[in-house]
Amino acid sequence: MNAGEVLERRRRHVSGALGLAYEEPLLIVRGAGTWLYDAADRPYLDCVNNVCHVGHAHPRVVEAGCRQMAVLNTNTRYLYDGLAEYAERLAALLPGPLEVCFFVCSGSEANDLALRLARTATNRRDVVVVDGAYHGTASSLIELSPYKFDGPGGRGRAEHVHVAPTPDVYRGLFRADDPEAGAKYAEAVRAAAARAETGPAAFFCESLMGCAGQIVPPVGYLRAAFGHIRAAGGLCVADEVQVGFGRVGTHYWGFDAQAAVPDIVTLGKPIGNGHPMAAVVVTREVAEAFEGGMEYFNTFGGNPVSCAIGLAVLDVIEEEQLQERARVVGAHFLRRLEALREQHEVVGDVRGMGLFLGLELVRDRGTLAPATDEAHAVVEAMKARGVLLSTDGPLHNVIKIKPPLVFGREEADLVADHLHEVLGP
Repeated sequence: MNAGEVLERRRRHVSGALGLAYEEPLLIVRGAGTWLYDAADRPYLDCVNNVCHVGHAHPRVVEAGCRQMAVLNTNTRYLYDGLAEYAERLAALLPGPLEVCFFVCSGSEANDLALRLARTATNRRDVVVVDGAYHGTASSLIELSPYKFDGPGGRGRAEHVHVAPTPDVYRGLFRADDPEAGAKYAEAVRAAAARAETGPAAFFCESLMGCAGQIVPPVGYLRAAFGHIRAAGGLCVADEVQVGFGRVGTHYWGFDAQAAVPDIVTLGKPIGNGHPMAAVVVTREVAEAFEGGMEYFNTFGGNPVSCAIGLAVLDVIEEEQLQERARVVGAHFLRRLEALREQHEVVGDVRGMGLFLGLELVRDRGTLAPATDEAHAVVEAMKARGVLLSTDGPLHNVIKIKPPLVFGREEADLVADHLHEVLGP
């Protein structure tokens, strides 16, 4: 069956609200490492899949899931070794105060539970978020996601949500040449919190922002913003769904790069290397405030198969030194991309950490007019060359790069060379 036939069947029985990548969608039949293969066995270098964190179909992860599935899969109302072992391993990777785990099935579930935890612990409702943020697909999270509620089909900001500006030092209120940019953006978080009449329950922030355009906050931002929220009586939630587990290279968690410690951290996408699992890790104080009231239960969260897969992912990250690989390869890749900025006027900004990178395309470096159509054309041209990229950002002019962490220097050079040719003279 060819791509056209599969597409027709899909259109008959799958909602059109579920989007597809590329003008001519790909029929992908298998994956291995950093590569995806179509029905004709043509390889495509996957530069946007931050879900298959340790590589597509990693044999260690596949074997762990198959082995456990053949023995037992049940739920957390029963005792089994895997749950306690995985919770211990995960908590040991986080700062000391974060020690109690909840297991769920997606990043959206994780952020929805984080919201419930924060509201229960503070007995407040209002939430501070960052412009351009995306925290998930649940109705409660669309309300916390300006990327969605201010976008097509959105209904605008809810009264209990207070929005601080994106900490973007390229086109935002405070730029890279301002040494106080971090403190100034954090002050805007304080001002947003002050708009909550009864005080904020929480501040939700992606440690590095994805849908906002691969944004790396300025130095000191997160630590100062957390301080302002705590002074107002709220809790700090770090959304690590996209960037956790060593992707930023220099640190295992994105918030660590900002010398900040949240009260609640949410984990998703890479945690199961494609298996649907996620987690929320909180302080003992937050966890205890949640006990004694309504029981919490998740049918599939923390099941034995998920725990086995999660443990295998942690083992692979450690044994294959993937955090260090992200640091070294990411630094090399960033240098190659920065060279493109010197060679091509359309590349307005290059930014990122580790293997979380972005190129912002502009039509004019003075006005920063977004090169949205050009970014789309670049993505399509790269696909034709066997390299899969995508765009993001509120203006859809940022080319995002977040490949599996097994991505190497050779692949980085391949992408950079193709981008140079596609971007033109």
